[in-house]
Amino acid sequence: MAGFSYLYKMADQDIHKILYNHWGYKAFRPLQEDIIRSVLEGNDTLALLPTGGGKSVCFQVPALAREGLCLVITPLIALMKDQVQHLKKRNIKAAAVYSGMTTREIDVTLENATKGELKFLYCSPERLQTEMFRERLSRMNINLLAVDESHCISQWGYDFRPPYLKIADIRPEIPDVPVLALTATATPDVVKDIQEKLRFPQKNVFQKSFERKNLTYVVQHEEDKFRRLLRVINRVRGTGIVYVRNRRKTREIAQWLQKQNIKADYYHAGLNQKTREQRQEEWMKGITHVIVSTNAFGMGIDKPNVRFVVHMDVPDNLEAYFQEAGRAGRDQKQAWAVLLFNNADLIDAERFYEMAFPELDTIENIYNSLGNYFQIPVGTGMNTSFVFDLNTFASTYNFKPVIVFNALSFLEKEGYILLSDALRERSKLHILLNRTDLYKFQVREAYYDPFIKILLRSYPGLFSDYISINETEIAHRARLTVDKVMKILQRLQQMNVLEYQPKTEKPQLVFTTHRHNTKDLNISKEVYKDRKEAARKRLDAVKDYVTSETRCRSQMLLSYFGEKDAHRCGKCDVCRKRNKLQLSEYEFDLVLERIKPELDQKSLTLEEIVKIADINNENKVLKVLQWLLEHNKINKDGIYYSWEKQ
Repeated sequence: MAGFSYLYKMADQDIHKILYNHWGYKAFRPLQEDIIRSVLEGNDTLALLPTGGGKSVCFQVPALAREGLCLVITPLIALMKDQVQHLKKRNIKAAAVYSGMTTREIDVTLENATKGELKFLYCSPERLQTEMFRERLSRMNINLLAVDESHCISQWGYDFRPPYLKIADIRPEIPDVPVLALTATATPDVVKDIQEKLRFPQKNVFQKSFERKNLTYVVQHEEDKFRRLLRVINRVRGTGIVYVRNRRKTREIAQWLQKQNIKADYYHAGLNQKTREQRQEEWMKGITHVIVSTNAFGMGIDKPNVRFVVHMDVPDNLEAYFQEAGRAGRDQKQAWAVLLFNNADLIDAERFYEMAFPELDTIENIYNSLGNYFQIPVGTGMNTSFVFDLNTFASTYNFKPVIVFNALSFLEKEGYILLSDALRERSKLHILLNRTDLYKFQVREAYYDPFIKILLRSYPGLFSDYISINETEIAHRARLTVDKVMKILQRLQQMNVLEYQPKTEKPQLVFTTHRHNTKDLNISKEVYKDRKEAARKRLDAVKDYVTSETRCRSQMLLSYFGEKDAHRCGKCDVCRKRNKLQLSEYEFDLVLERIKPELDQKSLTLEEIVKIADINNENKVLKVLQWLLEHNKINKDGIYYSWEKQ
């Protein structure tokens, strides 16, 4: 540990300089510095920071403070790309490896990592198990293993992914490298599970309270959601996000808001890349005030002045809801998280839950049909990518599209496939020849010489990496049409001068492993059952949160994440109603604590209840009873009161 102590003292002087030089901040946010110091001392560390809490800085700063490469594990390709892009803008060398890249592209990226030409390498957990990665691992000078979205390692978590269980298998090959696990949401069971599954030698958790004092939670039972949404927007003002479950509703609601003179637009993963980028940018700049979106919106978004987030549908779990709601008020100013629901939503939530878990034989049948559909022989197909239209596939094999989607989602989490609306890649280029051989080619093939010179001037790094290009820009510089540029690039590829990957906007399906026999699919009935039961508990927690009218919203959320002693927020919809009783929180809870057990057992008169409450103020007891009656917690039959049986 002496070596780590020395590094720690050095880093203690440097981490603030690193933060300022690369991010422009003079001070760390709460807990960030403690987490960074723990990592630099060589300790395995679990960091729980709410959405917007600055998780990425917690591994990026210590990685920059020490020699070597930081290996970052995350299941989210969009997040990988976003963080790599941000690091490159800060002149920090970073790359990502994920399913959908060509074998040669992965090979070049991993080779760059072994040569010390990268500071950060992002990859999915599935990549860790490939032969190509494992044979390079020993040659990488890794200084930190960062596991983002670490709740995915726990089957009790809301997004369990079995490939995460394999992460710890590489630890013996990097024995002196500390692990930093990060997540924005985790229950106490998941916190314990993460540390066990990643083989922490001892517990080491840094957890910031999930309480958001500037965020007011509101839940409203509402039949006319559109009108209620309009009232929220007009009353709160400022920038906001409206979350809905499906794409069709994003367009419908945005168009309706536009008719109400609201500067609104919609966003979902099915839009082409240019449209998504444009709409995101216009919202970030404040040109668009309200963005209506599926949960595809928000990844990597750090807009501090979001004043409201409205959910128009009941969420699947409180973890996802908490993250999405938490995108409001990151500037620490007052903001609102509003959830609108009606009875039909609760019925739909049950239906979505059942559909989210197709029968195991259905999942196996759909997987087998995929292999037949793409004509992939058993034992082949790893890392092959296909244009995929879900509806066409479902129609071909007479499956319901929603069942196909949920089966594919299950297979994706199990690590067999990757399904995305589009890989959202720009076109890429990599020169295969070395500089000497390329020069000889230019002399021999004079026709291509001016074109190649334009490529080399426009895009540094083509010899060592796959570089994103823009065919329109090349066409402008070469005074050619875009179609002509693409034909020249394709011709140079045929001549083995370069590799050209045109961008695609079409839906993609990638086989992340070789095709298995159906009987070899490793999906155990026990794990399937446990996951379904865990999902059931999460849905019950959501329904309890939505339908409760007697407990502070903030208290409920904090309790779910293990903070049992939180105080009432005093401003959510439940607290506002209770505040009208003119009772203190202590008085209300004291009366309730004394009378509920008795009323749950038998019917009592008012006089008996006042005597049991024992606070010498009958008027206050009456106010509590009136509250309980209005919220259907107790019944009154003549002069007798009793607790409502659930």
